[in-house]
Amino acid sequence: MFLRLLIFLSVALSICALAVNEHGRAQNAPSLPQQTPTPPLASPTPTPSPETDSQETIRVFTEEVRLPLIAYDEYGRFDPSLETDDVLVLEDNVPQQVRSVRHVPTNVLLLLDTGGADNRGMRTNTTRDVALNVISHLHAEDNIAVVGFSERVEVLQNWTSDRKALTHVLSTKLRTGRRSVVAEALLRAASLVQQRAAGSRHVVLVTDGVESPFETTKPKVAVADAMKNLIAAGATVHVISYTELGRQAALEAPRARPVLRDGRGIIATANDPTGMNRGVARPGQGGGAITFDPAMRRRRKLYEKAMLESEKRLTMLAEETGGRLWLSKSIDEIITQGGEVAREIGAQYTLTYTPKRPLASAPTGEYRQIRVIPRRIGLTLRSRRGYIAKTTP
Repeated sequence: MFLRLLIFLSVALSICALAVNEHGRAQNAPSLPQQTPTPPLASPTPTPSPETDSQETIRVFTEEVRLPLIAYDEYGRFDPSLETDDVLVLEDNVPQQVRSVRHVPTNVLLLLDTGGADNRGMRTNTTRDVALNVISHLHAEDNIAVVGFSERVEVLQNWTSDRKALTHVLSTKLRTGRRSVVAEALLRAASLVQQRAAGSRHVVLVTDGVESPFETTKPKVAVADAMKNLIAAGATVHVISYTELGRQAALEAPRARPVLRDGRGIIATANDPTGMNRGVARPGQGGGAITFDPAMRRRRKLYEKAMLESEKRLTMLAEETGGRLWLSKSIDEIITQGGEVAREIGAQYTLTYTPKRPLASAPTGEYRQIRVIPRRIGLTLRSRRGYIAKTTP
């Protein structure tokens, strides 16, 4: 009996100790945070990009020179097989490594003079036909712009390859004027061609090159200075000149206008020898004598001198840029020359090389002389004579 009581008390004490231990652990255990239901996912919203601070413009200099290049074979025909090894390029007499020689789509600016009333050979209709002939012989992918000038310069058509639009502009927007602002037209041409890729810039200039009024010695803009801008723009200039046609027309027309004068003034002219159409007395009634109009003679001599000087300037411009000056003695010939110029443009290569003297280190306005020399027998090459390494920023 006593033994049973001891066993009962021992078990009871063990149960009590276990309960006390469990209660202590429960009190000492850390409390868990109350969980809340998870909300549904929201649709993502774009994160605004941080605002960037204004940064100084970084100038990147392309260390590549692009030259227009015409190649002829031994028979004077365009050579379609030119390769890099066929050409030696000297820049300031230093040989350069040619990287590529290839055909690229061209950009052709038609610069059309419709003024110059003193040149009897110039006709707006003829200029239009020349321009249309140029367009018809260019490649379909070539881009063309049209600028007309007489009293003022007008961009008649900006850069496009749409032949219908170009034909419409030439047929409807060319205007005839009495003056010719050649210098301003050359400046506008330089600005327009600089918008196009280097090495593919062409200007087809149809003019006699005489700035009006040609009697003045100090025009608003000097033609020679405007030519320098066009040369610096890197365009190949092809000149179809009216100077020879003007001289031919002057030879066919009377060099001076004979008039009959008396004490009361002009009473008869070469076109009206009787004076009847002027309502004045006939020759001999007032003791008049036939003379020549000295003012007309002086003006014609001045114009002939101006044409001679302009022809020299236009020749220099064409040769410096790798183009040619085209002269003609008839209207049919000058229109045909439009197609010949276009074929020459289409046969032109673009040559590229990286100059051994870096362009980035060149001073502003530095001119570098260029010579291209054929390395193949029978090959003839023509290119521009130089380029401006760095223009004014």
